[in-house]
Amino acid sequence: MSDVAKGWVAALPPASFALVMATGIVSIASELLGMHWIAVPLFAVNLVTFVVLWAMFALRAMAFPTALLDDLRTHAKAPGFFTIVAGTSVLGGQFVLLTDQTGIAAALWMLALALWLVISYALFTAVIAQPTKPSLIDGFSGVWLVASVATQSIAVLGCGVAAEFPEHQQAILFVCFLFYCMGCMLYLNIIALIFYRLTFLPVEPASITPPYWINMGATAIATQAGSSLLLAAAGSPLLTDLVPFVKGFTLFFWAAGSWWIPLLVILWVWTVRRSGVVYTPMLWSAVFPLGMYTASTYQLAIATDYDGLLWLPAITVYVALLAWSLTFFGLFKRVVQALKVAMRDVSAPG
Repeated sequence: MSDVAKGWVAALPPASFALVMATGIVSIASELLGMHWIAVPLFAVNLVTFVVLWAMFALRAMAFPTALLDDLRTHAKAPGFFTIVAGTSVLGGQFVLLTDQTGIAAALWMLALALWLVISYALFTAVIAQPTKPSLIDGFSGVWLVASVATQSIAVLGCGVAAEFPEHQQAILFVCFLFYCMGCMLYLNIIALIFYRLTFLPVEPASITPPYWINMGATAIATQAGSSLLLAAAGSPLLTDLVPFVKGFTLFFWAAGSWWIPLLVILWVWTVRRSGVVYTPMLWSAVFPLGMYTASTYQLAIATDYDGLLWLPAITVYVALLAWSLTFFGLFKRVVQALKVAMRDVSAPG
């Protein structure tokens, strides 16, 4: 492995799979809105990205285990590991929607479930057991909401594959409902601290976005999970009984996410005016909520038979595609610059 490759692997951020999350959900949103010609190429990009990131993650675990464990114990970085769970689930959702390979989707759901169990309890144990802990300013941001996003992603993909296993459909849907509830619990706990962090503690412009866009992204995937449960309710007598509860709670989260959007846009403008825009991997954490809000609003309209919402995703899908394109360009530019530096170092004499 070259020195440049070692540097990339060693510095791989825990939240790297946000790229898979963002690309996957923008692909899904495009397919739902009839843009199959966009959804399929994004699916291909996501397959490559998923494999490359897993290879880099595996290399980091083998070559730099201490650095990986340090990240797991660091409050500001640790929640990023949940992007691995959410990215795996979102890719599974692409297999459900864009292919007939439901077996692969089911395998990805079981992988995501196993990853969720390991990461959840390893992460929370590690940060809780720390003898010294950072302040909310230093150790807490919207990234913590990825824990809720990952949990809801299990519910979304589970609903997508449940019908393929008739003998176990009710059990799978029951698990999905439990993950929906756990994801809602995590969101409500974490968002209270985030609201306190933003309103009562000092905030630097550069720290506002993109991590805090997950404030909206987490509500959007809760909406997606609730809508998926409503659409799958016919396969479970328990869910049929719970339809009024799920419908009301899902609308609650959609309304909460819609409330966040204007505030986040205002804060984004404030940030850009003060600090400008520079590509970082965390930008994908702002792209994902835009794609998820689009997909979840469309699914909510279908699940509630309320066509009055369909005009909204027809607009926001273009916002999500634009955000993905600009962020991908930033990533491409960063990779090209790094490769140029690497080639110059290699060609430099002794």
